Amino acid sequence: MAEDIEAKIRRLRELGRAVSESEEQPPTPLPPKPPKRRVSRIGMLREKERKKRIIIGALVLSIIIIGAIVSIYMYLENKAARELENAKKAKIAEVNACFKGELANDTAKIQLINAIMAAKSIEELNKINVKKVCEERWKALQEAKKRAEEERLAKELAELKNQTKANIKMAFDPLLQVQVPDELKKEVIDTMNMLLSQVDKAKTKEEVIGIDPTPYLLDLWKRVYIYRIDSIPGTKVILARGNVTNIYTKSEAKEVISKTETLSDLLQYQVKEVQLVQLALVLSRKDVNGGFLEPGDKIQIYDKRSGKRLVPEGYVVLVLFDAGQIQVSESQSKTNSWSSTSSTLTQESSSTNYTPGETPYQVSQTTESQTSVQQSSSETLSASYSYSVNLAEILKAIAAGKITDPTEVQNKLEKYGWKVLTLEEASNLLALNENTRVLVIVEVPTEFVSEVLKSENYLVIAKISR
Repeated sequence: MAEDIEAKIRRLRELGRAVSESEEQPPTPLPPKPPKRRVSRIGMLREKERKKRIIIGALVLSIIIIGAIVSIYMYLENKAARELENAKKAKIAEVNACFKGELANDTAKIQLINAIMAAKSIEELNKINVKKVCEERWKALQEAKKRAEEERLAKELAELKNQTKANIKMAFDPLLQVQVPDELKKEVIDTMNMLLSQVDKAKTKEEVIGIDPTPYLLDLWKRVYIYRIDSIPGTKVILARGNVTNIYTKSEAKEVISKTETLSDLLQYQVKEVQLVQLALVLSRKDVNGGFLEPGDKIQIYDKRSGKRLVPEGYVVLVLFDAGQIQVSESQSKTNSWSSTSSTLTQESSSTNYTPGETPYQVSQTTESQTSVQQSSSETLSASYSYSVNLAEILKAIAAGKITDPTEVQNKLEKYGWKVLTLEEASNLLALNENTRVLVIVEVPTEFVSEVLKSENYLVIAKISR
């Protein structure tokens, strides 16, 4: 279509030039005219008028033709310009439709618009392939975004790997500081290096996040705790966790450690050696299991105000009862009588008082007999005695060598307190008051001494049943 318009314009131009040349060229010489006829004046005027009209008509026709040609040319020129302008607008609209969003301010878009505006013809405009440039730019943009995303992911993956490796090293650092056998330490190092190698080989963030050192740490720490338990002398150890402290045999302690399911719970335990110290406690009889304690008995100590167990396990070393007094009094009388009516009256009465400690006992007996005889007489016999023994003073006298036969006295007093308790148990009678003071020497772990001393006046000793 553009070619047709240009061809028409060229033809109009040639036609215009042809008309102008025809007007400018001199008339071609005519063949010799025959001799003129004698023309009248009126005829000459008419001839001149006719020629004038011919010339004027030719001029008018030429002007009309030239105007038509110019009009056609101008029309064709304006039409081509309008078509080119419309084509440019359509091209720019295509550019705007394609270059939008992330490509709205792309340099290629500006270059395309500049090229479109600079185009001089439809052919030149058609050579501008907006779609191809747009697709190339979109493809380049996507590739750039892909590269940027890959770089971002790679950077994040590298940062995550570095952080994960740092966390692994930090988690293993306390384990590496522990004094353990070389074999176990080597296993700790090998495990840590294995985890670090897994992090380095991971290709995605999910793989890195999936590398969890906790199960390995839990197993290794359990082995460390078991090594500590085995390293402590004796058959028992102390496991302390927070405010709770218990004594276990080594096998029991290992079982507790083995059953711990989380690393945080496991690391709260402290393994300590059982170091026993002896404490002397003065308590009332009712607070020491009624006094029925013997050396070697396993005990627990409680605070009777709150019921809190202060000592989970301890041992009785010695039990001493408050030495009181033994007070015994005995009396006996006998009477014989005879009368003239040959009657004899015999009456016998005896009374014995026994006071061991604070509780008195009395035994009385009376016997009467009557015989008739032929004479009368009377006879009365009576006797009484009493004694009081201060056991504490006797012990002091034995120690000072003031007793004549100390061995015999010592044998008599041997296990006096236990004998009294045995008699109480056998007779179901209370010989010693419930508030009798008892000195108990106990053996308890050092960890519990401070708690015992804080509650010294409110202690209760309980015997562990065998």
